[in-house]
Order: sequence, then structure tokens, then C-alpha cells
Amino acid sequence: MTTVRHRFALARIVCFALGCTLWTGTEMRATAQAISPAVPVQPSATEPDARPSADANGFGLSNASPFATAGTSTSLSAAQILAILQENPEAVIEVKSLLADGLRQKGVAVPADAITDEQLFTQIVSSSDLRTNVSYFLRARGYVPDEMLRRPAAASAGTAELFTPGAPIASQLIPGVSDPGNAAGFMQPQTDFDAFGPASAFGPASAFGSASAFGSASARNSGRGLAQRDEREPGPAPSTRNVTDQPDVLHLPAPYNLRSLRDLYTQVPDSAEHLRRFGSEVFRDRGTGTTTTSRFSLTGTTMPLDVPLGPDYVLGPGDELSINLWGGVTQTLTRSIDPQGRVMLPESGEIQVAGLTLGQAQQGMSAALQPQFHNAHVSVTVARLRTIRIYVVGDVQRPGPYDINSLSSPLSALSAAGGPTAVGSLRVMRHYRNEKLLGEIDLYDFLLHGVRNSEDRIQGGDTLLVPPTGPQVAIYGAVRRPAIYELRGEQTLAAVLDDAGGLTVAAALGHITVERIVANQRREEISLSRADSEDVAAATAAVAGFVVKDGDRVHVATVLPYSERSVYLQGHVARPGKLAYRDGLRLSDVIRTYQDLLPEPAERGEIVRLVAPDLHPETLSFNLPDVLIGNANQPLQPFDTIRIFGRYEQDAPTVSVQGEVLRPGAYPLFEGMTAAQLVRAAGGFKRDALLDTADLISYHLQSGRDVTVERRDLKIGEAVMKQDRDADVALKPGDVLTIHQLSGWNDIGASVTIEGEVAHPGSYGFKQGERLSDLLTRAGGFRPAAYPEGAVLTRPEVAALEEKSREELIRQIEASSAAARLSPSAAGEHQGETLQLIQQQQDQVLARLKSAPATGRMVIGIHAVIADWAGSAADIEVRSGDVLRIPKRPGFVLISGQVYNSSAITYAPGKRASWYLERAGGATAIANRKEIFVVRANGSVVGRRSGGFFEQDVLSTRLDPGDVIVVPQKIIGASMVWRNILATAQIASSIAITAAVAGL
Repeated sequence: MTTVRHRFALARIVCFALGCTLWTGTEMRATAQAISPAVPVQPSATEPDARPSADANGFGLSNASPFATAGTSTSLSAAQILAILQENPEAVIEVKSLLADGLRQKGVAVPADAITDEQLFTQIVSSSDLRTNVSYFLRARGYVPDEMLRRPAAASAGTAELFTPGAPIASQLIPGVSDPGNAAGFMQPQTDFDAFGPASAFGPASAFGSASAFGSASARNSGRGLAQRDEREPGPAPSTRNVTDQPDVLHLPAPYNLRSLRDLYTQVPDSAEHLRRFGSEVFRDRGTGTTTTSRFSLTGTTMPLDVPLGPDYVLGPGDELSINLWGGVTQTLTRSIDPQGRVMLPESGEIQVAGLTLGQAQQGMSAALQPQFHNAHVSVTVARLRTIRIYVVGDVQRPGPYDINSLSSPLSALSAAGGPTAVGSLRVMRHYRNEKLLGEIDLYDFLLHGVRNSEDRIQGGDTLLVPPTGPQVAIYGAVRRPAIYELRGEQTLAAVLDDAGGLTVAAALGHITVERIVANQRREEISLSRADSEDVAAATAAVAGFVVKDGDRVHVATVLPYSERSVYLQGHVARPGKLAYRDGLRLSDVIRTYQDLLPEPAERGEIVRLVAPDLHPETLSFNLPDVLIGNANQPLQPFDTIRIFGRYEQDAPTVSVQGEVLRPGAYPLFEGMTAAQLVRAAGGFKRDALLDTADLISYHLQSGRDVTVERRDLKIGEAVMKQDRDADVALKPGDVLTIHQLSGWNDIGASVTIEGEVAHPGSYGFKQGERLSDLLTRAGGFRPAAYPEGAVLTRPEVAALEEKSREELIRQIEASSAAARLSPSAAGEHQGETLQLIQQQQDQVLARLKSAPATGRMVIGIHAVIADWAGSAADIEVRSGDVLRIPKRPGFVLISGQVYNSSAITYAPGKRASWYLERAGGATAIANRKEIFVVRANGSVVGRRSGGFFEQDVLSTRLDPGDVIVVPQKIIGASMVWRNILATAQIASSIAITAAVAGL
């Protein structure tokens, strides 16, 4: 097993290869908290990504990683990726392989087994590039649900707070658990009493203890205490998970990259779901968040009917009747029963109907109307019900009088009053008529069984009283309806479980615990049966015989979230995953033929077995061909992991091809591979490939200690094009095949550009060995206004060298210390002023030097008569990319630098440099007259030390048109090193002037 020290050393190697930094765990967690997974962070193009990319455990990925992409706009958030990996453990192994492949591309061979879950999760949180690539991978493999595809990553609200600082990331990934690491706090479900009033109803004197026991979660979510909460606030919705869904579990980091260990490193966390009192949602308008009062109008015109009106309905004052006549006459009459209980009929007068049933009233009206209308038939219906006033009192949301229709039931009246409060009972509602108790109504009969007593009739003046709630029991876990139930006659846990819908199939009967409050003393935990008992009958009997008490909290745990009889298949196989284990299962039952494998599997496979009693992993090797032909058939055990490798996965033999092929690089070496086959695998020859011969470098191992190198020539063209087996050769691991380029191929299409004062300027192709005179002759020679002495020839190679020299000179100036600039005899009191002047001079020289681009000019000495210098040293050989510019005759001499009037002076034949300097006003006081130099029109420089011993006066030089006189500034500081560096910089910054003069 890899020790912590070895893992940390491996992490340092990986981080060194990736250019990242090892961070402490605190820094890593702070960074993961600072980065919102919902909004991928993408650094701008102008500033580096300063986000940390490593953790104390290992694998950091910088933006230079092989995962770098063009953007992260299509990537999933970290929370979405981690949620997918939690529900698909097999994807974790594949994502680790993806990460290992990326590291391998950086030249770091890190096996996927060495990457822990914690390291992977940390990198997903901190690396936006890794999230982008993992998102593409998960989409391609079909792991991303449709609803997640339709929802952008930024829609994952709250993901910025998904990870808690100071806690392992892998331990915070269970959905619905707000505090998975809280071992000392309240791990039972956080109860929400919903619309039944404030939690203070279950105050300190309640059997359920303090309000914080049942309401702390809601108080945390809303930012205010439950006692201040709106009684009609909907509250969190209960869990809707089905028993067939994957259980919510906590995946701890597994030390090995094995799915079997990932399943075993799984905890069933304490549930933190919010419980409601059973039946609370009945008295809530889900659409608007208000109570159902709006469903029951208090006027008598739109009262809904709870039951259909039959002929036994007793009429009373206020009922509105619809009387239909047909036969001798057709007529519809609408009559209301007056306070005396009578209705007025046409031609018949008043008739008493109050106290009669609807059928009796119809018979009476028929008897009264038939004598008045020949052959008349009568039908009577109730058009509108009368209203009655009743009283709803006790622990209801809005106690008081209510006007309801005469057919309303007690349940309708309770709904009109908003339902019970948090302390109101759902099991007892007393119905009084005057002082007489007519009966008690149990709402659970309706809520659980849908039963309503049809004999419950409300009359005007009746009173409904809701008393305080009775004993209550909270039950959660593996039950069908987790909630808080009120007891009325239920004594045993079995009866309460029946109210909760019974146990789910995932319930563990040996893991039922009860938290009980010993009145006015303490809390205690009670276990119903032994956790290691498998006797279902005994566990069922214990449930049936256990007596529940007020305030009990019953938790029914689930069975283990993994199968104890399974084996795992992974690696180079067609269908990886979990397989069912049976007694007598052998290796050949899992791997039957090559059709179960991907192409080119390795000969060696592994069985990673978890050995009892501590389930530590051990690896057993097997020969795959022997298994397939039946010579080796090892028996398997539960939790075995069968790993098949690909032929090119572990220390795969490779060969390389370089040079003129379409796809040079390293290729896997298959058995019997030849040089011709390698060239074909690389896409074949390029057009510039030399087919006569190629180099093959082979490596040989001698005595297991030394490696020797052998080179040989191959007739590669005959081997590939003519398929000559004699010219071909078999390759060995590590061979390097080099295909050469045809001689002179790079010269194809080479050209030289001639600009300026020639007869035919333009671009000219040339052959090897042609010179300036040849190109100028082909261009028609010089025009009359041409000035060949100032010709400018630029070459790309020279420009590159000049740029490198200029950057080195800038670096030397910037790196020169202050001590190197000062004179050893500088006075201490003036040393600060001197340094300040030196710094100003340095800044000026650097500015000029940086602003002068590299021209790549070559000094040539040509003149108007081409025949005179053709074949001489000035007639240089041209190269591809050369640019020759022939300027016009300038007619002036330029004076620059420390003079009183930097300008161009009209050229005067035969005049010396001193003459031109006088015309520019002479040198200034800060000019260095000893170091005046002249830059000729052809680019050559004439300085104080250019001539012989007797020719040191530059001002006596006779100038030509286009020449430049440069008067440098005195160099402050007596250090010889500093003076030489700055003098060189002044000359270098002035060279570009003559090239600019040539363009005038």
C-alpha cells in the first residue's frame, strides 16, 4: 500500500511537471470556497490565471495543462459534475483515467489508481479546464440527464455554498444533508410544523422538548425563528424519493481506484429531511400559499355541494326552489321559501314546504297545481341552498362564526376556519348542538381511509370544537409516509407504522431505533432488536410488541446500499460494471470469448480480491488466453474486481517516425510491424520525401545493463512503394525511423524583392548561386535618379540576430548595478544626485533603444556601374526573403543628437563633417565631442577609432549624400563598463536612422 509520504512525493513530481504549486489543505479549501462551481472561471487573454490549481494531496492542473480549451461556456458546474459522479460510481473510474491520460500527455506517467477521490473532486472544483473536458466526456457517454442539459450550469442555485471550508469535499456531496459532519448536533429529521402555527406550541413544556429540536432547520433557512414564522408559510417539501431510486448515501474517499471499494466505502447518513405533521397539507391552498377559505364562499349563491341532493333533503326557509311545469302548460318558476316556510304557487296560493323533504314537497306541489293546469306534470329542484350560521372554536387558525350552506359537513366547516393550528388536534373534533355533544370526528378516518360519516349533519347554531393535540410520535426513514403522527388509541409501533403506510422494502428491521424522552428527566435511545440478527419473525414481533409513548422519535434505517453478492468487471472490456455473484462462479463465466473484450487486450489480467476480515485488497494475476481456452479457470469471490488491460496501456512498446511523413510521431508497435507499415500508419510520404534512403536507429539491451545504439540505411521507397520485402525490416521497441527531405526543396518558390529606383522593381525568383549584380541586371539596372551608394539590403536572418543582440543590450543596461555606474572618486554628498542623473540618462537611452526596431540591414558597397563591382566582395549571394531597396539621391546630410538644431543640411560636395556641424549650430554643452560618429548612407559607421593613428578626427571626414552625423551625449559616471555599454547603445539606436533616410 502506498504510504502518505510516497503519495506526497508523487504529488510533488506531478505538480513540478505541470508547473503548479503544492498548497496546504487550508488554502485549497479556501480556494474551492471562493470559486463558484456554477459560473466557470475563465482567465482573460491578457492576464494569467492566478487561481490555485493544486491541493495538499496531489494533482494540480494549471491552464497549461492538456485540458486547456477555448472556453468553458458549455461546461457543467462543479456541483452538477459531482452529482453525476455520485450517482454513477463507474464514471469516477473513467474520469480518473481521463485525468491520468492528460497527465501522461505532459510527460508524467501517473496511473489512474494513484488518483484518490478527494484529489479528483478537488480538481473538478478548482480547475475550469478540467470541468470543461469532463463535461464533454460525460455528455458523450450519456451520463448527463436531459433536464440538466436543458438547464444551464449557472442555474444551479446555491452551488457556491456547496462546499464547506475545513471539511473534505468528498464528504459533502450527499443531496439533502445540510450538515453531514455534525456528529454532536441534532441528526434527527428537522421537523417543520407547516401551517399549524408556530413551533412555540411545542415549547419547553411539550413532550417534544424545545422548539430547536423540531424547528432549527427552518429557522436557519428562513433567517428568523419559528415563533415568528407565518402560519401559512408552505415550508420545505417532503422527500419524494421512490424506493426504487438509488439511495442517498455518503461516498467516502476510497484508497484504491476500485468500484468494489467505492461501494464498501459508503455510509448511510443520518436523515436530515424536514418532517411535517401528517395531514397539514389538506388545509393549504398549494397554488397561492393561502388557506382554503377562498374555496368556500360565505354567500349563499355559489356554495358548492358536498353531496348530491336527493329526495330526502329537508327543505327550510332560505332554500330557493326551481319548479318546472310541462304538459298542459310549459313554465319554469323560481320561488324562495319565506321565513314562515311557505312558497307562492300560481293559481293555487301558498303552500307549506318547510320541514318537508324534497320528494314530499314535489308531491304536494303536484297535487296543488294539477287541478289548475290540465294534464300538468311538476318537477322540483333546489336552485340555491340556504345558509346557516355555525361556530368553529378551539385551536383553529380563525375561530369564530361562519355562514355555510346547509349541506356542509364538519370537515368543510373546519376548512373554512383554516384548519387546526400547530397545537390543534387532527384526531378529535367535537360536534355540539346547544349543550349536547353529538359526537367526535377523527380526521385520520378521512385522511387515511377516505371515510366520512354521512350522518354528520350541521344545523344552524351548531358548534365545532378543536381541542389541543394529543400524544404525537415522529417516524422517519424507510417508511412510506415519514411524518409526525398523532395518537388516538394506537399503542404499539406496528399501529403507528400502519398509519405511516408501512415499511418500505429497503427497511432494515434490525436497525430500528427510538429516541424517547423520559418525562422531566432525560432523553434515551432504545433499540428494538439486535443489529446482527437476521430473524425477520423476531424483528416483526418486536415491532408489534413495542409500546410507543408521547414524544417518541422512531428511525427506521435502510439496508446496506450495496449488494454483498456481486463482482466487478472493468478495464479493456466491452461491458464494464457490476455483475451478480453466485456460488461456484468462475473467471470463465465472466470472460467467455474475445467478444466480451475490446480489440487487442493484453495477455495479463488481474483479480483484485478483498480479503476478510478487514477486506484489504490483494492482487492475483492470470493469463487471459489460458482463461479463454479453458486452461485456467479461477474461482471468484464476492467483491472481486476483474481488471483487463489493453495491449498499449501499460509500458506499451512504441516506435517513432520523423521527418517527411504526413503524421510524424510515436505509434504503438504491434507484432511483426515493419518500417513500411509504420510509414503507412503515419499517412505515407510527403511530396518532399527522399525515397532513396532513410535512417533507422535501433536500441539493443546487453546483459540487462547497457543499451547500445545501431544505425542502418533503408531503401524506404522500394519498401513502401514497391513492397520489396528485402528492402523492408521488422521493427523493435524504441526504433526511430527518419525520412529525409529532398535536397533544395526549401528553395522552391524562393524570391528576392527589389524596390525603388530600378527599371523593373518587383519580386524575382532566383536559382542557387545568383548574386546582386545578376538580379539588378534582370531588373533593368538603375534609373537616373537612383542612389546605389545608399542601397538598403535587409535579410530576415540578420534581423533575427540583430533583435537578439538588441534585447541582450537592453538586458545588460537594465541589469547594471548602481555601483558599476559610479566613479570611485564620487563624493558621498553628491552621490545621490549623480545616481539620479545616471538613471535619467539610462531611461532616455533605453527608450530610444526599445523604439528602434531591428532592420536586418546588411552593409553593402555598390555603385551605379554594375560591371565594376560585379564579382567582387560587394556582390553578395542573394537568399530567399532578401529585400533590396534603391533610394533616390537624398541631396542632404542629417545631423542628430546633442546639437542646437537637429536638421538636414543640403549636401555640399567636398565638405567635411565639421562644416555641417557648424551649420547645425554646433554641439551643446552636454555633448560628447570626442565620441561623435558618422553613419554612412550604406550603413557603415565612422568613429573616433575607425581609422589609423593619425585619422582620429571624425569631423575631418568628407561626407556623401545621405550620411548622418550623430553627436552623442556625455555619459555620466566614470565606470568603464558602464560607458562602453551606453556608448554601444547610442550607436545601435542610431543605425536605424540611415535606413529611414533611404525611404525619403
